[in-house]
Amino acid sequence: MIEQRYVINDELGLHARPAGLLVKMAAKCKCDVQLGTPAKMVNAKRIIGVMALSLKQGAEMTMTFSGEDESEAAEAVKVFLLENNFTPLQ
Repeated sequence: MIEQRYVINDELGLHARPAGLLVKMAAKCKCDVQLGTPAKMVNAKRIIGVMALSLKQGAEMTMTFSGEDESEAAEAVKVFLLENNFTPLQ
């Protein structure tokens, strides 16, 4: 399992456009992809769950990848998030 943590910098938070693109990307992965906070994790392949998190600017989010293509999926999502104003946490 691979875990990545990010801070959302976009003033609109994780709004519909980037959330939709993220879900499309996650849906192409064979591995299980989860997204959320310490309080709640959701399937990153389902837009309703991702939008229900209501992640705002400054929020920390965690993504986990578990399964067959987890390394490739984690790297693709990392590139996408960096291009869309997310800051990785160590």
